Amino acid sequence: MSDTLQGRSIDPGDEAQLLATIDRWVEKDVRPIAKEYDHADRYPEATVEQMKELGLFGATISPEYGGLGLPAGTYAKIVARISQDWMAVTGIFNSHLMLALAIEKFGTPDQKAHWLPKLATGEVRGGLALTEPDAGTDLQGIRMTARRDGNGYVINGTKTWISNGIEGSCFALLVKTDPEAEPRHKGMSLFIAPKQEGFRVGRKLEKLGYKSIDSGELVFDDYRIPADNLIGGVEGQGFYQATGGLALGRINVAARGVGIAEGALQLALDYAQIRRTFGKPIAEHQAIQLKLGDMAARARAARLLVLDAARKFDSGERCDMEAGMAKLFATEAALENATESLRIHGGYGYSKEYDIERLYRDAPLLCIGEGTNEMQRIIIARQLVKQGGLAS
Repeated sequence: MSDTLQGRSIDPGDEAQLLATIDRWVEKDVRPIAKEYDHADRYPEATVEQMKELGLFGATISPEYGGLGLPAGTYAKIVARISQDWMAVTGIFNSHLMLALAIEKFGTPDQKAHWLPKLATGEVRGGLALTEPDAGTDLQGIRMTARRDGNGYVINGTKTWISNGIEGSCFALLVKTDPEAEPRHKGMSLFIAPKQEGFRVGRKLEKLGYKSIDSGELVFDDYRIPADNLIGGVEGQGFYQATGGLALGRINVAARGVGIAEGALQLALDYAQIRRTFGKPIAEHQAIQLKLGDMAARARAARLLVLDAARKFDSGERCDMEAGMAKLFATEAALENATESLRIHGGYGYSKEYDIERLYRDAPLLCIGEGTNEMQRIIIARQLVKQGGLAS
């Protein structure tokens, strides 16, 4: 990982002030609209403008390009806090920051100077365009091609399940510049792809949860792009560039899991103290206490795993195993806590009037996105075998 992206730190006082600002913003502007916007699957335009003002679109971008330059640990705490109330909001800026990460880590000096300041302010917003109808976790199976044509490329194909696909304006686009290359990953390249002629949104994809952030199908039909938009300026590096931010991406998804696990616990605790059965609050019934105890332990363990992975990332060490552990445990904790919280709410948990049903719908995505949890288990096991066990 480039030194410009790791080794960052923040003064504890500055971090506390930043987190307090985020907390006030969530309480005042995010929580009050979450239910309405989620049920309507409505894009939160005013919230996006507020996130621009808060600097969230430049959260992990280096200060030299106008970003906040936050370390992974602080960024994870922000994501967890927002996700306690409305996870979808975090996806709007996180997917965008994965685009910025690809450019900052692998881009040419000109690419960084041109794109990163615009991404940091949110003037340009977007994300990663990797997944295709027949290629998700197996990125080497993509079919989109880019053919060299003079001083540029002509791109054809379709991407799907792209976050910010409709509202975003620019994407890191993974294509095959040499479809015959063996092994397959050596024929892949990554481009900076702004919306223009030849690039259209096919359709908006409807989802169980994770509403209000648009997931789109992107169609490229003889889309012409200058060679200057090839990230790094060299063909054949796209697979490594696209997967180069996986550790940070998994820390982010794990942080969302922490937020949902903690949010579900708080909702359950609040409800259990006001709901009465057999003459006393249900929080005084042992069956409910057993659930709350397990939920609290899961949420705490998830947070500590995320902070451990973030600490290792920020120190510049390799952390794919730690990030995988955090992603695996925290997202499963989110799903378990959301389920248990809904059960504590009883029939009301199944009602759209209560916030827990949103967390219950959002949580399953985390076990699938950024590499399925089945894949995380394989990654963890392979690293254990390679290292000969857990490091102290």
